[in-house]
Amino acid sequence: MTPLHQLLDQCAALHHHLCPRQVLGVRMGMLAGKVLSLALPQSDKRLLTIMETDGCGADGVAVATHCWVGRRTMRIEDYGKMAATFVDTVTARAVRITPILEARHLSLDYASEEKNHWQAQLIGYQRITDEMLLSVQEVVLKISFEKIISAAGKRVHCELCGEEVMNEREVLCAGKILCKACAGEAYYV
Repeated sequence: MTPLHQLLDQCAALHHHLCPRQVLGVRMGMLAGKVLSLALPQSDKRLLTIMETDGCGADGVAVATHCWVGRRTMRIEDYGKMAATFVDTVTARAVRITPILEARHLSLDYASEEKNHWQAQLIGYQRITDEMLLSVQEVVLKISFEKIISAAGKRVHCELCGEEVMNEREVLCAGKILCKACAGEAYYV
């Protein structure tokens, strides 16, 4: 396993700075590897991560695990929570990892030399134990990871707008193959 300080250096290089949420993300990813007995950062696509927020924390998880949106090993389900579910696609075991509610305040005790709360969290999150920082919960996905990952190379065209729909994301509506937008699930108008 890559040491914490090296992962944090990589994350800081990606962001041009280091912040507390990046540290949390890296720590979450590292703990997922321990709990699932996986060598991380991965060199294959065995681990799937479902992040519950975007931003710095997601990049920390990505650096620690090598799960990336572009590699189709990370999904963003934006619930606005600093949480992630890690799925071993070989065993189907899934764990959801979140910071413990008190972690923000406890981290200050681990960096008592820092007067600024932000800086104390940045340092404290690196020093605090996994058990004091993070909570791990076994979960079962409501949708199979095979369905989430889908089958690469599958393509259809929406019968309404004509745009290509990849990876089995089409919707069958009144006997027509539609993209999600044409089926009424668009995030835009």
